[in-house]
Formats: sequence, structure tokens, C-alpha cells
Amino acid sequence: MNQVFVDLLADNAAHAETFDSRFDEVQDAQHPEAVTVCCSDSRVLQDHVWNNETPGKIFSCGNIGNRVVQRTAEGEAVSGDVLYPIAHTGTELAVVVGHTGCGAVTATYDALTEGVDEPAGIEHCIGLLEPHLEPGVERLPDDLPRTDAVNHLVEYNVDRQVEFLRESEDVPDAVDVVGVVYDFQDVYGGDRGEVHVINVDGETGVETLREEYPEIAERIDRRWEY
Repeated sequence: MNQVFVDLLADNAAHAETFDSRFDEVQDAQHPEAVTVCCSDSRVLQDHVWNNETPGKIFSCGNIGNRVVQRTAEGEAVSGDVLYPIAHTGTELAVVVGHTGCGAVTATYDALTEGVDEPAGIEHCIGLLEPHLEPGVERLPDDLPRTDAVNHLVEYNVDRQVEFLRESEDVPDAVDVVGVVYDFQDVYGGDRGEVHVINVDGETGVETLREEYPEIAERIDRRWEY
């Protein structure tokens, strides 16, 4: 047996011992306070980002590029895994979580500027991002270093995913939609692992957001106000 898996089982045993009684209140139903859409990057620990150890509190979704978009026979729609808690469990907060140095955004940037050769599954995911990020690539400042270009587009991608949620008829107006960037690369300053708020219900102006939400003003920041 692969030793890594053996070690994972041992870690799970410790988890089960700690969490045993924490499932008492959510045995038969869930009513999460928020649905988060994170990038499925091993460096982004989806529940630990929020210091969460409470089952049933956060409905965590993950995919490369923190996408809310799904392609259907009728066209693009809000992904079912994101929409489920909103439609069926009463969740009224959706948080799109991008992160610095995102590989999916990097691959999409490369696809739009140079072309890439990826396996079909990865190509499909990049294809879901391309039409939403292409206008952002065209708006990037000239002579921007590659790393900065990617992190500019990380914000742009979060904005587009927030926009898609807000414009969907499947998402009730009562649902608040927040866009953030998780930074573990010292891009925004502050501690590694901090979440920086860049978008609240479609508003992206830093000063406007700080004035409107003074209780979180120190956590509101952007690298690119385009």
C-alpha cells in the first residue's frame, strides 16, 4: 500500500477522534452560513482559510480557477455545486476565493497570449476561463512583468466570477456575493495567508468599499483598479 495513503488514514483517525461529537447537530440536514468557491490548489486549505473546524458551517467548493461557471447544453450557467447550497439550504452568502500565483489563471493567460497544449480535461477548464479573462488580458498595462500580470488577472477573474453570480437569475438578490484574494506570496503585504477583500456585490473601488464597510476597511485592498 502506498505509504502516503497509510499516513493519510492515520491522520483521519486523529480527525475522527477529535470531530466525533461535532456532527451531532448536522446528522440529518445542513444549513451552511456561506458557500465558498476556492481554487483547488494544495496551498489553499479551504476551511482553514477561515479557521473553520465546525461541520455544517461552510459549504466549500473547489476547482481550478475558482470558477462559478459551468457549460451546459443551453449555454453557461452557475455551477451546480455552487448553486446547490443557495437553492436548497438557505445560504445567503457566496464568497469567491482567488489566490496569488494561481496556476489556472497563469495557464489561461498563456493560452490567450501564446497558446498551450494541455490534456483535454485541463483544456476544458481553461476554456471556461478564457472568454471571461480575455478582455482583462487586453487591458493589462504594457510591459507588465509576467508575475504581476498573473496577479492582476487573479483579481480580474474573481471580479468576473462575482459578476456571473450576481447576473444569474438562479441566484436570488438576497444573496450577498463577495470576492477575495488569498495571499501566501507577500503580494499584498500583511501576514501570509490573509484574505484581502476586492469586491463586494460588484463594487470594486477600494476607497468606496472602505467607506461603506469600515469594520473591515483594513482588509480591503486591490493590486489593480482597471
